[in-house]
Amino acid sequence: MVTRFARTAFVAACASAALVASSLGGALAATSAVGLGTAGSFAVLAGTTVTNTGASTVAGDLGVSPGSAVTGFPPGLVSGGVVHAADAAVAAAQADLTIAFDDAAGRASTGAVTADLGGQTLVPGVYTGGALALGGTLTLDGQGDAGAVFILRASSTLVTASASRVTLINGAAACRVFWEVGSSATLGTSSNFAGTVLALTSIAAQTNASINGRLLARNGAVTLDSNTFSRPSCASAGGGVTGVTIPGTGGHAVAKLKGAVAAVLVGAVLVATGRRTKRGGRVTVVTATIPPEK
Repeated sequence: MVTRFARTAFVAACASAALVASSLGGALAATSAVGLGTAGSFAVLAGTTVTNTGASTVAGDLGVSPGSAVTGFPPGLVSGGVVHAADAAVAAAQADLTIAFDDAAGRASTGAVTADLGGQTLVPGVYTGGALALGGTLTLDGQGDAGAVFILRASSTLVTASASRVTLINGAAACRVFWEVGSSATLGTSSNFAGTVLALTSIAAQTNASINGRLLARNGAVTLDSNTFSRPSCASAGGGVTGVTIPGTGGHAVAKLKGAVAAVLVGAVLVATGRRTKRGGRVTVVTATIPPEK
């Protein structure tokens, strides 16, 4: 049973976190993850149609909205998720995708990149360019930071070559790699791609391209061809997050980190990392604690 002290602590935590977020948000925005909201459960999300050829395997939800056409499943397989065609869940995901796209597009740049990313090694940050291409291997180096975030912005297209590769080293993880694409993205044949694509228009994954991440298109189609998706996941520090509900807080969900650090969630996904929590792309320091449940 949670005590009255705990409820009071959580209310105080909300106010404290809001103040800290306001003061720290600008300084930390460039290195915080892009909040995907309900779009985070989707491996494939399109605006008009999802079309598949061959034995693609999609790990996570697949959806389309406001369009409703999903073709090629089967032979394609959706594993660990649900197909959503013009229902309320996918409409909400599209709304959250728009927020995420605008968030990524509005981040302050920490560096410019050349048109061809092949052969480059990038450290965490926000990188901007025009039409981006990837021929060969792009290496993303987390520099030993398990929370390292990479945001790569293409003002128009993103095109990866056949057999190209995104390699993650030294703590870099696909769940914290975001590609904001101003028009459409194409992933080349037999390429190995990592990260979440947030495309304004459409996304095409060519034959046998593998994706450790998500393909999320706002206004156009997502086209698949014998592709394999891996679900990107980042383990939280301290042994994971457990959910409880605190009476008297209006039913707000509460995420409790193993070391008794806690934060209140209001209709959003929150990822806890040490004594800091990331929500909607902003970082807040949580000071409240919760006593052991009796």
